[in-house]
Amino acid sequence: MIVVGVDGSEASRAAVEWAADDACRTHQPLLLVHGLDRWAYEIDRYRAPELTDWLTQGGETILAKAEEIAHARQPKVEVTTKLADGPPALVLREQGKHASEIVVGRRGLGGFAGALVGSVSMNVAGQAHRPVVVVRQDPGPLAGLIVVGVDDSPECGPALEYAFRQAVSRDARILAIHGWRLPALPGYPALYVDLDEVRTAQQKVVTDRLADLTNRYPHVEVEVMVRNAHPVDLLVQASAEADLVVVGSHGRGALSAALLGSVGRGVLHHAHCAVAVVRA
Repeated sequence: MIVVGVDGSEASRAAVEWAADDACRTHQPLLLVHGLDRWAYEIDRYRAPELTDWLTQGGETILAKAEEIAHARQPKVEVTTKLADGPPALVLREQGKHASEIVVGRRGLGGFAGALVGSVSMNVAGQAHRPVVVVRQDPGPLAGLIVVGVDDSPECGPALEYAFRQAVSRDARILAIHGWRLPALPGYPALYVDLDEVRTAQQKVVTDRLADLTNRYPHVEVEVMVRNAHPVDLLVQASAEADLVVVGSHGRGALSAALLGSVGRGVLHHAHCAVAVVRA
């Protein structure tokens, strides 16, 4: 099952269409979810039952419209809807606990003014334990390319697995990108570093990571890019010609944004296509 967060925005519409296409390719049902945050209307001093009724009606209308969009996009996909009380990010994480992925718009109606990625999308991507796809409002034509970030961390494995599954379902090729930087350590200037040795070691990181997957998915065309550059710069640049960028979630902080890690946050904010954040 694929879960989609909907709020009536154009970004939400793009998320529904993206998820409907993915559900059709992978033969999965679609669950459209709208969270109703009634908290501001249910404080004793400011109770407004008529407004909460209006919120319910509005949520039902949003879900009905989203269902129409999904059916128009992919008539054969099974679609159900869920109106749930609670903050949208919390509702999506709860409803998506057993989903194959959660899909959200890059910035919906609840996003902070001026933010590149909305607060709900960042929260879900940072804390959900299922793959979270953040979809741009203007996805552009399909390019048949999946870009995935590669490193030697444990979080990389699930991201690579997800990327290869997406490539198979889309009949797409993969560009595996690994960016590395020389550490700025006192007493170890770049002059004394054997760059050829470093490049060979970094290339081996990617080769070792991909070995099992290329054996399991022999029909997927894979290209490797290993560069002495920041991974966010490489991934964002490659995203201009991709359908999807896949990154692992490396963050270990207490704040929701920190849970994404710096690479995940950077790619989410600046990528030119949809971004999938995959947690271990």
